[in-house]
Formats: sequence, structure tokens, C-alpha cells
Amino acid sequence: MHLSGAVYAETFLRDAAADGLCVNRATLSFFKPLATTRSLPPQPVCGEDNVRASDAFKDQHLYDQLVDSFSMRSFVPSAGVSGHDQFFATFGRFGGIAKSHLGEWLDEVATRAAAQNEQYLEIMHTPTFSGAAKLGDSLGWPSDANPAANTTGDAAGTSRADLVHLREELLAGGLRDEVDVDRKEISDALASRSLIEHCGQPDAAPGCSVKIRFLGQVLRAFPPQQVFAQTLLYFELANADPDVVGINFVQPEDAYLAMSEYHRQMLMLDYLHGVYPKVHITLHAGELAPGLVPPAGLRFHIREAVELGHAERIGHGVDVMYEDNPHQLLKEMAARHIMVEINLTSNDVILGVVARHHPLPIYRAAGVPVALSTDDEGVSRITLTREYTRAALDFNLSYLDLKDIARTSLEHSFLPGASLWEKPDVFLRVNPACAAQPPGTEKLTSRCRNFLAQNEKAMEQWELERRFQVFEASMQ
Repeated sequence: MHLSGAVYAETFLRDAAADGLCVNRATLSFFKPLATTRSLPPQPVCGEDNVRASDAFKDQHLYDQLVDSFSMRSFVPSAGVSGHDQFFATFGRFGGIAKSHLGEWLDEVATRAAAQNEQYLEIMHTPTFSGAAKLGDSLGWPSDANPAANTTGDAAGTSRADLVHLREELLAGGLRDEVDVDRKEISDALASRSLIEHCGQPDAAPGCSVKIRFLGQVLRAFPPQQVFAQTLLYFELANADPDVVGINFVQPEDAYLAMSEYHRQMLMLDYLHGVYPKVHITLHAGELAPGLVPPAGLRFHIREAVELGHAERIGHGVDVMYEDNPHQLLKEMAARHIMVEINLTSNDVILGVVARHHPLPIYRAAGVPVALSTDDEGVSRITLTREYTRAALDFNLSYLDLKDIARTSLEHSFLPGASLWEKPDVFLRVNPACAAQPPGTEKLTSRCRNFLAQNEKAMEQWELERRFQVFEASMQ
């Protein structure tokens, strides 16, 4: 779940008006004003043929155009503009809104989650990294590295010594200073969300019940010096801040630099995982389909994410059957309990991959753990409930199947502590500490109570079982 992609377009319109932004009518995108008027309150000066964002609330046609521009609503592919193009273009169009709205956005996604009986969110977000990027650019990349590694996964000419030296230079140059900036950004956003929702007060909003943690999302479609600097920054951040539980790589996987630098980026992760072994890694890998990239580009991304990038979860994994030796890879993923985050609507609108071509049944048949996610529910204008419905209708999944998928999502969360379940991905027996009572019951033995208190993951899993009991009792 990407935070910026999870917010609905209507919210961005309100925020842009509050920030005094302008709208470029030709591109249907926001931009900061050239100047402001001397009136009170000051109004943005947007220039000829442009309008103020606030004008959208007085012009229904403009309002509709902007909602469509910022999402997949009403989109119909045309010559030269695919669903992939529209989807990724939206992020540039609604950019420029102040980060002071982060708390509001967290409130929006938490409130929507609570309404669907969700209890925990791991939200992908890009904390400030301008200082790290600038420092990385100033240091450059080791001169013996090949800046154009090809898409077949060949060695990128980057040695571990290069990475060790560059990390030392980045840290000596003050990269950790931005960790403090990012920790404050996240802390302020969570505090703002709590204030909006009146958390801890008698009139607390339902969204308060939803626990939130973050994944630092690295922008992969940039030069290696910037990607490494940002990756290092977020490893440092996750190592220091308990609200940041891991990292992910984002942006279109088929972008030139994302493809040509893929192997080198996995080398970066291999090195940094050794330095920060407690930082969790989940990676977008295999968000590709035939025709989007050359055949060679479909053959190694998931495998390298697992074997070199140390991914504990794979986001999308759509092209798995085009990987070299896919059945062996599936066996490896099942044996190592590498979970795949399944995004049915996203894979449809971006890649054109629908049920009959989707690998979800293949993963399930191979014993690879899977969970359902939305990816960018605001841009796609969906909810997680819709994804469960789609899974049930398109793949004939039963209630018990969906129940295990929900359990799998918490089993593979990056919450600290032991799992409630005795064996990974086998939801039959709980940890012996809690075996004396049915899972989810409110009457706990002292041993079970102590175990849950010491293991946050198990505590959330126990709560999920309680909710199952409540739901199933209401159906009788």
C-alpha cells in the first residue's frame, strides 16, 4: 500500500486548494504559483490559461477532469496511452502538495481500513531524502562500475569494496542527519493523525483501532549513486525508528534505469542486509508482462529479489512463470516461506493481466504463501474488500481460503515478536503458551497473556482470531 497512491483524488483537490496551488489546464496537473496577490488572504497567481486549484470547486467539468487525471476513473486506453501509462502518470500530476497533510492522509487510509475490519497497515512512504540524494550525487559512483548494466542480470561491475567505501563516505558526509529529519516527519504525521481521530479520548474515531507502521520506499528509476544513498538512508532509518519496519523499491519496474540497474540494486541490498540484518526487506519484483520488456527482462527479477536482495515478501510477482526454471523458484519460495503480495486490480489495469493469466493459482498450488493487497487503492479507486471479492469471484476461493489469506497477511507482517502459530503458514496449532484455550477467546491463561504481551505480532494475530469468532457468530 503506497500512501500517496492510497489517497483518493478528491482529498488531493482539497489539499491543493488549501495550499494555494495552481492547475495547468493542458496537463491537468498541480504546480506551485508564480506569485501570490497582495489581498487577504493571498491568492495564487497562476498565469495565462491556468487556474487556481480552488476553482475546481466552482467548475464541475474541471473537477471531474482532475479526478480522472489523478486516477483510473473513466480511463479508456487509446493509441499510445495504456493503462500502465495513465497509472504511473497520476503521481506526477498530484505532486507538490505539502507534507503537512501526511497526518490527514493517514487518517483517511486508517478510517477506510477500520470500516473494512482491517487492523494493521504497513504503509509505503518516501520520507525526505533530498539531502541524501544530493550527497550521493556529489560523491558520484565508483569509476570502475559500469553505469549501463544490461537487462539479463549480468554482473554490473560493482564490487563489495565499492559499496563499503561509498557507505563510509555517505555516513562521513552527514547522511545520518537526514535520519533525524525523517523520524520527525513520521512522528509528526502519526501525531497529527492521532489528533484528527481523537485517539485516546472518549470520542476516539474508529480509525484509531488501526495500527500503522511504515516501509521506506526507495525510488529505483534513478542513477545508482542516488539509489544507494536513499537505500542506505532508509536502512539507517529503519534501524533507528521502530515505526519504520522495513524498506521496499518502487517506481515502474520496466523503466530504463529500473531494468538496466536491477542487478546492481540487488547487489546493494545484499551488502546492506549484511550490515543491517534486522531491517526487513520486501520488494516489488516481477511486476512485468510479456511485451512490456524484452523476454530477457522477465527471466530473473523475482529470483534475484529472493536470492540476492533478501526479500522476505515479493510485491506482485506476476511474471514468475517466465523466470528461468520457474518450478524450482516456486519450490524455493515455498520452502523459505517467501510471501507474495497479490494485487489483482493493479495487475489488471497496469499490465492487462486478468484472472485466466494471473499466477495466483500457481502460487497457491506450489504452497507459496499469498496475501491480498490493494497497491494504490486511491489511484485505482478500490478497497481491500473489493480485492477479496474479486479473488472469490475470479478464482472461486472459499471463505476458508480467504480466512487463511487474511491470516497469512499478519503471519508475514514485519511486526516484532514471535508468531501465534506453532509452525509457519500452518494455521492449525497455536504456540504452546496459548494452547490451553481457543484462539481469540477473551479469557486467557496467565502464560498466554504474558506471551501475547511480549510478542506484538502474536497479539495482533490473536485479535484477528477474535474477530473471526465475532463475525462467524453473527452469521449463525
